[in-house]
Amino acid sequence: MRYLSTRGGMAPSAFSEILLGGLAPDGGLVVPQAYPQVEPGTLAQWRSLSYPALAFEILSLYATDIPAQDLRRLVFAAYTEETFGSPDITPLRPLEEGLSLLALSNGPTLAFKDVAMQMLGQLFEYALAQRNEALNILGATSGDTGSAAEYAMRGKRGVRVVMLSPSGRMSPFQQAQMFSLKDPNIVNVAVQGVFDDCQDMVKAISNDLQFKARWKIGTVNSINWARVVAQVVYYFKGYFAATSDNEQRVSFAVPSGNFGNVLAGHIARMMGLPIARLVVATNENNVLDEFFRTGRYRVRKSSQTFETSSPSMDISKASNFERFVFDLMQRDGDRVKALWQQVEQTGEFDLSSDPLWARMPEFGLVSGTSTHANRLATIRAAHEKYGAVIDPHTADGVYVAQQYREPGVPMIVLETALPVKFASTIREALGIEPPRPPAFEGIEALGKRYVWMPASVPMLRELIERRCA
Repeated sequence: MRYLSTRGGMAPSAFSEILLGGLAPDGGLVVPQAYPQVEPGTLAQWRSLSYPALAFEILSLYATDIPAQDLRRLVFAAYTEETFGSPDITPLRPLEEGLSLLALSNGPTLAFKDVAMQMLGQLFEYALAQRNEALNILGATSGDTGSAAEYAMRGKRGVRVVMLSPSGRMSPFQQAQMFSLKDPNIVNVAVQGVFDDCQDMVKAISNDLQFKARWKIGTVNSINWARVVAQVVYYFKGYFAATSDNEQRVSFAVPSGNFGNVLAGHIARMMGLPIARLVVATNENNVLDEFFRTGRYRVRKSSQTFETSSPSMDISKASNFERFVFDLMQRDGDRVKALWQQVEQTGEFDLSSDPLWARMPEFGLVSGTSTHANRLATIRAAHEKYGAVIDPHTADGVYVAQQYREPGVPMIVLETALPVKFASTIREALGIEPPRPPAFEGIEALGKRYVWMPASVPMLRELIERRCA
């Protein structure tokens, strides 16, 4: 398996060569030359596999330059019952006939990001040891990526993490998970601005190839290909749990901000998993919903980005979206490059009159938007009807999923996080405190360790030079 850039300017590269990076050298995103095709016979063989065994089979199709015995060891070290609290890793939890939650929030930081990040921690440590190198990971988070990355990388040999987050825009629980860490290889940066400001700062550093090489900078953000492909696994696992044979189809509803989670579902579908629909569920920052309804991709300014009760989705630039557009444009790197140049110049592009827009139904992607009131009502309904307490992001997924349910097609909503991470919204909806795992009692009262800065790329460069020497 070799990898290319969505913008056509990167020589074909092996998995290990693109593992530690983020953006491709030409500013695009790394994608495989082709998606491996999974035949019905292979699906039948995979159906009874444990989560780590299934993960090994899928990752083996993409990480073809890592010896099988090494990859198996890494996968089985990442996905343990001890780490995820269940031998199933991502168990399916039925709500009613035809509607289920895929429980993705049993990892160390209680969010779906742990599933991929635990695998990424193993892969990074392995690759750096093989090369006898060190790596400075630079990332941005709107909530859960940061803590998942830091918990996966804390104590890892040869790895330092510099994580940017929007000051005051995360829940107190999310902030405490990150800022309370005392590990010397973890550096938290609170940025005056919104998530997109943080992301723009990371991209500016990543696009400076000389600086990036000098300071050995890599990324664990959702643009990292290894993280995306690790997420593909739970779509297969969820499908097997919801069906009894491989003739059945299912749909997945995915709370979406940066498009990485639902992109993994798109990849699973392209590989041959029988997915009927991928439901892109957005909040008031509905850039993606606007695109899938109209063909217009319109980036919002920081001042136009709403602060909502589902803060991990408060994103106005969907970084992983470029990978999907690459497939929609029939993998034409020049077209994709021109589209993103247009975004940089005008803030948008419109494909509604493009002949290729007619291909959209082939991909099974539909979308919808929830409001704060919708999420509160959905949290209340889930509690009253199913006895389940769900977080506001998952509520967004459940709300939009209801609009696209089909008779005979199971709908699986991807759980985003445990509700304790968004206690104020749960109190508003239900008037109760959400369940809190014992290990997280009093986390908000712990001391905080972080650096504050304005949205300044020069100041970030200076911090990297000072802290990553």
